[in-house]
Amino acid sequence: QAQLAESGGGLVQAGGSLRLSCAVSGRTLNNYIMAWFRQSPGKEREFVAAIHWSGATTHYRDSVKGRFIMSRDNAKNMVYLQMNGLNPADTAVYYCAADGTSSYIELLPKTYDSWGQGTQVTVSA
Repeated sequence: QAQLAESGGGLVQAGGSLRLSCAVSGRTLNNYIMAWFRQSPGKEREFVAAIHWSGATTHYRDSVKGRFIMSRDNAKNMVYLQMNGLNPADTAVYYCAADGTSSYIELLPKTYDSWGQGTQVTVSA
């Protein structure tokens, strides 16, 4: 399994931006579908965005489309989530996840076999 480490979370005002990073070690990124999930207190972990190992395909949950952009740099073993136009509903712990077995982007957390520790994103009104 790959080891994942997120960074870049923090406190931001509504309308602001943050860029999350996920460093991958122990495996090369080339064959992994990478995703971001988030979880807020009392709620289930939910899919946010994913990118195919080729980088050619991305998928976003409806509420972040047009605001969030996911990207990857396989040479650096890094993935990123640029978050713009943040609002309080985006407040959550954000997790980076890796899927080394699927051929297509999956939306369920159970599909992903490697997870980071998470980074807190708090958006104030």
